[in-house]
Amino acid sequence: MKTTKLMMFVLSASILVAFGLVGCDDLDIYSIDAPADLQDRIDSIAAAKPNTGDTTYLTISTAIVGPEDNSAGWWAYFSDYFAVPTNKLLHMDFINHGTGVNNWNNWNLCIATAERDAEGYAEYFVLRSDAYGWGNVDFNLALIAHNYPDTDEDGDIWNDFRTTMQGAQVTIDVDHSATGYVFVTAKAKGTNGTELVMTYNQPVSASADIVAFLICDGSYFEMKKAYLIPSKVTAVEDVAPVSIAVEGTPAFVELGDEDFWGDAVATVTFADGSSSEVDTSDITFNVVPDMTTVGEKTIVVAYSKTKQGAYSQAVSTFYTLEVTNAVTALEVTTLPNITTYTFPGPAAPVFDPTGMVVTATYSDGTTGVLPNENLRFENPGGNGAQDAIITYVGATSTVTTTCPITNVVGGTYQVGTDLLTAWWTKFSNNYPVPSGESRTFKMKCYSDNAANWHSPSTILRKTNMAEYAVVRMDNFGWGDGYATAILTSDWNWDVFTSSINDSYIEITITNNGDNTADILYNVTYANSETHFQKYEGITVNSSDLTTALVIEGAYLDITSVE
Repeated sequence: MKTTKLMMFVLSASILVAFGLVGCDDLDIYSIDAPADLQDRIDSIAAAKPNTGDTTYLTISTAIVGPEDNSAGWWAYFSDYFAVPTNKLLHMDFINHGTGVNNWNNWNLCIATAERDAEGYAEYFVLRSDAYGWGNVDFNLALIAHNYPDTDEDGDIWNDFRTTMQGAQVTIDVDHSATGYVFVTAKAKGTNGTELVMTYNQPVSASADIVAFLICDGSYFEMKKAYLIPSKVTAVEDVAPVSIAVEGTPAFVELGDEDFWGDAVATVTFADGSSSEVDTSDITFNVVPDMTTVGEKTIVVAYSKTKQGAYSQAVSTFYTLEVTNAVTALEVTTLPNITTYTFPGPAAPVFDPTGMVVTATYSDGTTGVLPNENLRFENPGGNGAQDAIITYVGATSTVTTTCPITNVVGGTYQVGTDLLTAWWTKFSNNYPVPSGESRTFKMKCYSDNAANWHSPSTILRKTNMAEYAVVRMDNFGWGDGYATAILTSDWNWDVFTSSINDSYIEITITNNGDNTADILYNVTYANSETHFQKYEGITVNSSDLTTALVIEGAYLDITSVE
């Protein structure tokens, strides 16, 4: 049976914690129900805490972080690095300034394993002040909570947010609990009197130091003070599961196939409202179906562990599937929406089955529609009329049929038509990247030079278009697979944006064959200056990897895909 990846359990914003303070013995366990409640309780405890000499003030070497005209590009200007040992809380106090143009032109916080240039550097997560972020496999965007108000009652909280953040007094607490979690509480008080609170928590090392630092992005900060005090979180109460849901279960299996789970995923919801994908090895099947006879089968799925892994009362659900006779023949009864593929060659794009209906004939003479996700497809390449190959792999035999398509090879393949291209509207063809092989796009890029991201982005995804990751040319990306990526580049950020137009770019996607992929951008500006951007170790399924390009505020002339 195939096993899904076990994701580490994460905590929700509604969490039961015990706050322990040196010199305070009469504090009770608190139930934290909302971001404002969390901040109020932390503040009240901090105010009650006597000065017992357990505060370590940190030297601030960089008092002004970033250019004071807010011209800082992303990932170019950083605060000092602040190491936070386990069982310590880092408090930072600073004045925030930004352009006021975009939500993210304010403070950004990175929590990492080490300083950026140190050996073993890896990011746990990056938080933006506008309740957004990204990180490693434990990062959970849903756990960012905030109280950002719509003060002008126009239905838009973000215009109010941008106003409040200009010149706001900001405090950020990074509490590195010995429980193996970090709790971040960011509080901003604007010159308009509005108070903003954002919270987040995530697993980190319970023993090694974590490192916190601020990042500019069209912003700068006046650092006032930073100090360490004992952690306020000494225990995390466990919670029981309350429900389980499954998705991706097979609609049918062929007689003789005992795998009734396939690539399904089970997600458990706990009493505190948080949810986690769980490993197949941790679920049980209380009713194992008889897979030796045809017909509808019911499978009962149960899970019996708490959030922290202790055994508890089980929760369960069920699903059904059909056991069918062996497939003996296939026929395309409805053609797909796309039957003509235009591309520069020599690599053929991925066959797109959208809209196609394939009917199977079974060993008993009956017929039925096979879901496209149970089939494999291949565009054979070449120029002119071709037959795409459609394959069904059964329990005892493999059955194929064909679908007529037309390949048009030659010239350039243009992605986008002008410099007004909107994000996620214009894509290249999708190309397979077989295990152990590479695919290289060669192109000219024409950009309005208005932003870093008005340059090609690379998509890694499955044949069914489910995404692993999306990475941009400017040292940025997202997606589940991106969480494991290691980023390197040699950009001169002062001229990056102004140099995109009329550049020659080669993008190489390598399927390493070990369920990771690498992406390398080699860029030559119009003035012949060269730079690179590399992403290594993106998590993928090496047996099912395809790639495509997407553009914004620009267009591409792709000359070859090799």
